[in-house]
Amino acid sequence: MYKIFLPVFCLLSFSVNAQFGKFQKKDSTKVNVIKSISDKFSGSSLSSDEIIAGLKEALSKGAIVSTDLLHKPNGYFGNAAIKILMPPEAEKVASSLRKAGMGSMVDKAILSMNEAAEDAAGNVSQIFLSAIKNMSVADGVKILRGNNHAATDYLKSNTFNELSLQMKPVIEASLQKVNATQYWETVFNAYNKFSLNKVNPDLTSYVLQKALDGLFYSIALEEEKIRENPAERTTDLLKKVFAK
Repeated sequence: MYKIFLPVFCLLSFSVNAQFGKFQKKDSTKVNVIKSISDKFSGSSLSSDEIIAGLKEALSKGAIVSTDLLHKPNGYFGNAAIKILMPPEAEKVASSLRKAGMGSMVDKAILSMNEAAEDAAGNVSQIFLSAIKNMSVADGVKILRGNNHAATDYLKSNTFNELSLQMKPVIEASLQKVNATQYWETVFNAYNKFSLNKVNPDLTSYVLQKALDGLFYSIALEEEKIRENPAERTTDLLKKVFAK
């Protein structure tokens, strides 16, 4: 009986130890993640909570500043870096229209696309703030170890789909107010019948993509400023975290 019991007891002991080892490993992983944050700031008095709070504050500042700026008149149209122009494949059409004396029509189409993007940039900051609120310790470590756009990349991966859903109907309504959508479809559907280089007749989707590109470009610039320029760290927490 003793001979049978001993192997069974050994097996049970091994199983318990193995399970305990798994729990230890899980706890140690969490500790290591937090420790890796502290190691980035060795010699400082910063806690991991302060570091994560600082990252969240930086992200919130960048997102709010960017959306407020782009939502204003000329937010897109007045910024050469993100101004929405005709797609390359449509430039030939635009050039032909200008030669035919319809340059003002082309200019109005370009202005309407940018105004639609400016309209859509409003009321999206809450989407960013929600994603920032849910940022984990592991996300924070990844951002700290990343490049100057790591925080922007985090926002993009966590907000892109929701932003698209919210901004698309605003852009569509704005374009329809000036009949830009109807004009685009009429001209370019006709153009596509005779051209090998097709133009996307879906103006709303084109403007939406450009609007999102411009939005994340602007946030990336704000992130760079906070990381590299002490004057942009406008709160005590930002100064404390990014000074390290």
